[in-house]
Amino acid sequence: MGQDQTKQQIEKGLHLYQSNQTEKALRVWMRVLEKSADPAGRFRVLGCLITAHAEMGRYKDMLKFAVVQIDTARELEDPDFLTESYLNLARSNEKLCEFQKTISYCKTCLNMQGTTVSLQLNGQVSLSMGNAFLGLSIFQKALECFEKALRYAHNNDDKMLECRVCCSLGNFYTQIKDYEKALFFPCKAAELVNDYGKGWSLKYRAMSQYHMAVAYRKLGRLADAMDCCEESMKIALQHGDRPLQALCLLCFADIHRSRRDVQTAFPRYDSSMSIMTEIGNRLGLVQVLLGVTKCWMIQKELDKALESIEKAQELAEGLGNKLGQLKLHCLCERIYRTREQQRELRDHVVKFHECVEEMELYCGMCGESIGEKNNQLQALPCSHFFHLKCLQTNGTRGCPNCRRLSVKPGYV
Repeated sequence: MGQDQTKQQIEKGLHLYQSNQTEKALRVWMRVLEKSADPAGRFRVLGCLITAHAEMGRYKDMLKFAVVQIDTARELEDPDFLTESYLNLARSNEKLCEFQKTISYCKTCLNMQGTTVSLQLNGQVSLSMGNAFLGLSIFQKALECFEKALRYAHNNDDKMLECRVCCSLGNFYTQIKDYEKALFFPCKAAELVNDYGKGWSLKYRAMSQYHMAVAYRKLGRLADAMDCCEESMKIALQHGDRPLQALCLLCFADIHRSRRDVQTAFPRYDSSMSIMTEIGNRLGLVQVLLGVTKCWMIQKELDKALESIEKAQELAEGLGNKLGQLKLHCLCERIYRTREQQRELRDHVVKFHECVEEMELYCGMCGESIGEKNNQLQALPCSHFFHLKCLQTNGTRGCPNCRRLSVKPGYV
């Protein structure tokens, strides 16, 4: 298959893919991969296969094609191709919750810069790295990466990237419980879709609606949460977007749990768990198991709650997800306090505070914890964040956290 024929077949596959005929598109692209002698064409078709498998939640296949793409990029000896292929390798590992590998591949991308095309990928690299740091609950570095990605999006007038970063920032602020910002950023993403997204995939609309649903639920606006989640799920079902279906099912379950309707919540958690297991989203599984645990606690089935916690702890520890571990220690603390099991209670209180220290989840001004309840937060340029009221009351001549880190130990 020559260069022109390769190009035609790739375009044919793209047309099929955009017409929602995904399996036909995949067959066309696989034929190109098998028969084309054009390395640049093979590189491009591998990019199409990586994107398609990512959207379907076939993350192991996504990783497999990313590895082949790196070999093709080396054959082409082109730094732009190599940077793009390492970004795809980073994104594949991010989806599989291999967060340390994601960060390592992102750093490789950033070290390979040199051409204009490579520099344009910096925003996507920063976003992927931010998502990985968030998966590890390293909040300051996550925020730093998201803010870099947002600057790249603004400088390059890249509205699609801005939309994706806004959704990640919504997730970030949901985790540290500033629910006002958790809603603001996905609402901003939804505005971008409405204003600029006519030619974009509907997945961007679905993604913003899902993150809005999560924030609305946290704010207790359950009817709004349900409306946004239903819209997101409708698009996810139309496009066979399994990862988003799993997230929407989790959100539906959480909404029903918030209404104390445990019997409706359980089947949604089960369905979400099934898809999360199928696609390999282990971080999503931790979230599902947290919800299931809370349902068992509502029903006062504490042995079953502890079983769910045990499964979730194993996953969270394997991922290095400190926030998940903290939440699980908090639930254990409540269970053992109810049972008046003092030794177990003390054990989990100690572990809970260790997690808080490791994640630096406290305000460097008042010393109170961050992420325990809904609070307005404000980040300084260094990406350390504090209670907004503390900054307004005390002001700052620089970051107190950074000052503490720069103090050298004295020697006698």
